[in-house]
Amino acid sequence: MARNASVQTKVGFTVLAWTVALLLFSPILWTIVTAFKTEAEAIATPPTFLPLTFTLDNFGDVQDRSDYIKHAWNSILVSVGSTLLGLVIAIPAAWSMAFAPTKRTKDILMWMLSTKMMPAVGVLIPIYLIFRDLRLLDTVHGLTIIMTLINLPIIIWMLYTYFKEIPVDILEAARMDGAELWNEIVHVLVPMAIPGIASTLLLNVILAWNEAFWTITLTSGRAGTLTAFISSFSSPQGLFLAKLSAASLLAIAPILLLGWFSQKQLVRGLTFGAVK
Repeated sequence: MARNASVQTKVGFTVLAWTVALLLFSPILWTIVTAFKTEAEAIATPPTFLPLTFTLDNFGDVQDRSDYIKHAWNSILVSVGSTLLGLVIAIPAAWSMAFAPTKRTKDILMWMLSTKMMPAVGVLIPIYLIFRDLRLLDTVHGLTIIMTLINLPIIIWMLYTYFKEIPVDILEAARMDGAELWNEIVHVLVPMAIPGIASTLLLNVILAWNEAFWTITLTSGRAGTLTAFISSFSSPQGLFLAKLSAASLLAIAPILLLGWFSQKQLVRGLTFGAVK
C-alpha cells in the first residue's frame, strides 16, 4: 500500500512538474509558431495556434530592416566580455572573503547583494551623465563595463559559496610547499572550483545577454545588442507581431541552444557543494 502511494505521489509530482514547465514554456512556444505566420494571421481573432500559411518572409524582412549579425556580435562581445572581466575581479574578491574573512565580510556581502535590489532607473541619470562625459554612450566597451558592474555582486556571491566548500587545508598545504598567492589561486583554487566557475560564467552570460534596460538606454544603433534589435520592431505605427516574433526568435535562439547544451554543466555547478 505504501509502495502504491509512493508511486502515485511520484506520478502526481511528475505531472505537476510537466504542467508547470509547459506553462512556463508556452510564451516561447507561441513566439516560435507566430514567427512563421503572416501578419494578418498573427493578429487574427480568434487566434490560431499552428500557422495556416507557413512563411519565412518575416525573417527576411527582419534582416533587411536591421542587421541581425551586427547586433548578435555585439551581444556576444558584451555578454562574454563582461562575464570574463567580472570573473577576473570576482575570483580574488571571493577568495579573500572565503579564506581571509574579517568581521565586516558578511556586511560587505549583504551590501553588495542589496545593490541588486535598487531599481536600475534610480541610478540612470548619474550613469548616463558619466557615460556621456567619458564618451562611452553607444559603445561596446561602455556596455561591457556597465554589465560587469551590475552582475559583479552575483558573480562574487556565487564564487564565494563555491569557495567556502573547498577545504582550507588544501590551500594551506600549497602554501607550505612554497606556493605564492597568485599560484595558490590560479593553480590550486581555480582548478578545484571549475564546476562552480563554469556555472557562474554560463549564468552571467545569460543575464547579460537578456539585459534590456541598459542596452536600450545607453545605445542608439552602433553598439545595439539583440535586446535593442527586438525593441526596434515596436513602433508608433503599431506592433508587427509576426516580425516581432521572428526577431525575438532570432535573439533567443543562441542562448536557448547554449542553455540546452550546457545544462548538465550548469546543474553540476549550481549543486556544487550541496549535500551528497
